[in-house]
Amino acid sequence: MLGKHILGYLPVQIARALVGFGGVAVLTRLMPAEMYGQYALALTAMHITAMAFHTWLDAAVARFHERASERGQLAAHLATIYTTFAWVSAGLILLGALGLWVAPLSIEMKTALAFALGSLILRSMLMIGLETRRAAGEVTAYSVYETFSTLAGFALGIGILLVTPLGAAGPIAGLALASLITLFFEFPAQARKTRGGKLRKRRIAVYFAYGLPVSISLVFEHLLSAGDRFLIAGLMNEAAVGIYSAGYGLADRTIDILFIWLGAAATPLMIRALERDGEDAAREVAGQSARVMGLLGFPAAAGLALVAAPLTSVMVGEEFRAGATLILPWIALAGLMKGLMTYYFHEAFILRRKTRWMAAIMAAAAIFNIGLNIALIPHFGIAGAAAATLAAYAASLVACAVIGRNLFPLPLPWLDWGKAAMATLGMAAIVMSLPLSGPAFVVLMAKAIAGGLTYVAIALALNIAGCRSWLGVAQNWLRPSEAVS
Repeated sequence: MLGKHILGYLPVQIARALVGFGGVAVLTRLMPAEMYGQYALALTAMHITAMAFHTWLDAAVARFHERASERGQLAAHLATIYTTFAWVSAGLILLGALGLWVAPLSIEMKTALAFALGSLILRSMLMIGLETRRAAGEVTAYSVYETFSTLAGFALGIGILLVTPLGAAGPIAGLALASLITLFFEFPAQARKTRGGKLRKRRIAVYFAYGLPVSISLVFEHLLSAGDRFLIAGLMNEAAVGIYSAGYGLADRTIDILFIWLGAAATPLMIRALERDGEDAAREVAGQSARVMGLLGFPAAAGLALVAAPLTSVMVGEEFRAGATLILPWIALAGLMKGLMTYYFHEAFILRRKTRWMAAIMAAAAIFNIGLNIALIPHFGIAGAAAATLAAYAASLVACAVIGRNLFPLPLPWLDWGKAAMATLGMAAIVMSLPLSGPAFVVLMAKAIAGGLTYVAIALALNIAGCRSWLGVAQNWLRPSEAVS
């Protein structure tokens, strides 16, 4: 079942990959480094604010949907979620408007932040519906709406950037418009599900108690991964933020897309298994998830590090390339640690509903990262920020694994992870042995194809995470259904 769900979410991840790579490739050619830095700062502020104010509702949707559905209380559950969202959003708009009015920022930065505020409200409302579909196992509907929203946001953002004077706010305005269009088609179905449901104030307290630590954890986690942009802006300048964000985006976004894909498929199945069949069933799903994460995550991180120079030459503007090449290998490894921590080891806290531990660990990691950044950036620039990120993720990964194991022991598939590491080493040996020179695109494609084919061959030979069975699933998908006689 996990393999089928993973394939079902594949269109979303392809769209996110296209936008993640395309955004860096296009925007670093259309924007100077300073403008790209403003865009990165506004986007980071948008994500952190959404996590602080709205993600606790998304977490409650994901965790309590199955229980509400089993008890025939889904309408009340969703009515409570959407009503609470409206209250929180109204307060956030007032606070945001006041903050923008008094903040000593440039008009360009204020404009970008204003559009970010509108975008996060619309996106957060859309995410409640999408999380509801994901929790209900409506994979196709989720994929259709999320893929459309992702691709439309990218296309509209580029268009707005080209034809308006909005500058750094242009791509963010595109995200807002895409969310609004998607809501026009998606929200009516959610409204029907809430019909007859009544607000239950006591449920708000339950959702808040569960979801707030998740939100706090994600805020600190995002500060850990992106908060250094604010420190770079303060200790260096906005142009340095742009260069750092370009290299960081290529590596982290690629790894993040991969783990979000796997988490989107695995987390609902774990929760459903726990609620219906107990802890052993949840651990079985978790073990399958961990094996697949090793199968795909190890070569992805190593591959990015191995092709850093040709990749940045192809994907980013000339002004950004040297810095992006410098930090990309560091961020690729940090991204692997982040993915395993967030989308696997955090599940122990979610399944046991001990999310406060997550928040405490991520708070400590973010503070540790800030301290390292303050110490290293003045001496090493953006390389110091990358090294601080790697060290902080290593520490938080170990802490999550150790503490989570005492709460809800998750399987540690050392055999499959070892096989994945061996296959990754084989891939690296082939890529590093290629004596290639010439156009960056040709070098990149040659290394990617040679490395990819090598890894796939070794993975199939070792049957890492039972990957041979995926071939059968893919064949069933591609095979035309037989006509009914």
